[in-house]
Amino acid sequence: MIGLMVMSLGIALMIRAELGGAPWDVLHIGLTIQVGLTVGTWSILMGGIILGATALLMKSFPPIGAFINMIIVGVFIDLFLWIIPSPENMLLQFFMLLAGILIIGYGIGIYIAPGCGAGPRDSLMLALQMKTGWKVQYVRVLMEIVVLACGWFMGGTVFIGTLLFCFGIGSVVGVTLPQCQQYFDSILKRGTNNENFNERSLRPYHHDGVS
Repeated sequence: MIGLMVMSLGIALMIRAELGGAPWDVLHIGLTIQVGLTVGTWSILMGGIILGATALLMKSFPPIGAFINMIIVGVFIDLFLWIIPSPENMLLQFFMLLAGILIIGYGIGIYIAPGCGAGPRDSLMLALQMKTGWKVQYVRVLMEIVVLACGWFMGGTVFIGTLLFCFGIGSVVGVTLPQCQQYFDSILKRGTNNENFNERSLRPYHHDGVS
């Protein structure tokens, strides 16, 4: 849940930078412009539609983690957009854009590391990959192109930030995910060592109570 909140902060920073958003955010912004409602609301609604499509493809009910992902991200996107003001100069815009991409990368790393399940969009990607037999990267690229085109057609902001995200987020996550995974594993190992008598280190005053 912390990872989803961090990712939502990064998304809000990119949107407030007004230099182009990630493909799905371009779609949500376009829907907001054309129909109304908030960006976070559209994130939740589109997540629900995607989960429904995934359920039909896989003929199984989506995991609860996907619903939690959908709701938390949508709510916190709107919260951070309400808190964070738009920058007043180009330098600050670029700073917010780059910070947003980096923060999204760490958010993705934090929420993936525990292995609690994929979000709606990743679930659809995996379902399409299983049904078509295509490689994951091809399915993902096709999804992003279709979503980006629809968002741009409806007035969503497509600019340098969109390009930086599309070509850079993979490299960022390639660094952040191993870091987050290593930290998460160390927390689990430390908890095991503290709770398991056989894993704990002996202390000077360690005794079994037998005199």
